[in-house]
Amino acid sequence: MKNYYSYNIKTICILIVEDNGYVVEIAFAKKEIEGNEKETDVIKQAAAQLEEYFAGKRQSFDFPINLQGSEFQKRVWVALQNIPYGELRTYKQIAEKIGNSKASRAVGMANNKNPLPIVVPCHRVTGSNGKLIGYAYGLDMKAYLIDIEKNAAGLL
Repeated sequence: MKNYYSYNIKTICILIVEDNGYVVEIAFAKKEIEGNEKETDVIKQAAAQLEEYFAGKRQSFDFPINLQGSEFQKRVWVALQNIPYGELRTYKQIAEKIGNSKASRAVGMANNKNPLPIVVPCHRVTGSNGKLIGYAYGLDMKAYLIDIEKNAAGLL
């Protein structure tokens, strides 16, 4: 049975979903979830680390996660986790990284289905011209997350 709990971090509503001791979803909005509204230890750990991230004090996460998606999506999500904090890559670079240079559009679709934004940093992916495109939570949120990282890394 899934457990979920919502937090307000930096005025952003963040919903964290846990299933069998693993965080399986993070969303930037309240939504209907089948399960119990319960603040478990894993959810608390994830919330604390996300709060540190938004404060510019955390660059990686170590709470347990379970990525649920197709094999292709999982390959993309693993590649995203290898993008260094504060750096950006293009959809094409990610497609090349997973061994299919013509899969830029499919990489974008996998990003759109990413159940663990921030932890699996799909916000670090841009169009080939370096412009911000395609973020499930809007380009303002994508720019905000990139700015947090660039400020914390001293790149702005």
